[in-house]
Amino acid sequence: MVLSFAKAVRGRATGWFWAAGVNLSMKSRNTLIRSKKFQLDEKRRKVAQMEAMIADFQRMAADLEREIVAEQERAGIHDPSHFAYPTYAKAAMARRENLKRSIDELAAQLSGAKIALAESAEELKRVELLDERDQSRDRAAEEGREQVKLDALAALRARGALA
Repeated sequence: MVLSFAKAVRGRATGWFWAAGVNLSMKSRNTLIRSKKFQLDEKRRKVAQMEAMIADFQRMAADLEREIVAEQERAGIHDPSHFAYPTYAKAAMARRENLKRSIDELAAQLSGAKIALAESAEELKRVELLDERDQSRDRAAEEGREQVKLDALAALRARGALA
């Protein structure tokens, strides 16, 4: 019991927590990796949503452009400053311009979201590499401990203590 308390205290000092032989730091690292993956997925969804909105707005602007041309052809007036220019065509032009402004704003936001996505991917990669390095170090330490046990067993056998 005293040994486990000393081990827990020593673990706290180094940042490693042990409970029933399980490294709790590994659990927190796995939680961190899951969190980073979730953040990355959220940013991917956000980028995809922005791209879909831009595509929808572009489609709506193209539809409005066709409606404007059709209304101008129907009225026979192509000059928006003409006093008899169709009101619907003026409203459709205003709506199309609003959509184009929205597309430009979304495109700017999209570039920022893509940068954030790339940064998030890099951060996840760093955490995964750190985890992989630590796991490799832990495996090597465990293999070393196992080899020490095997060497001690071989030395006992060589002395004839174990037949």
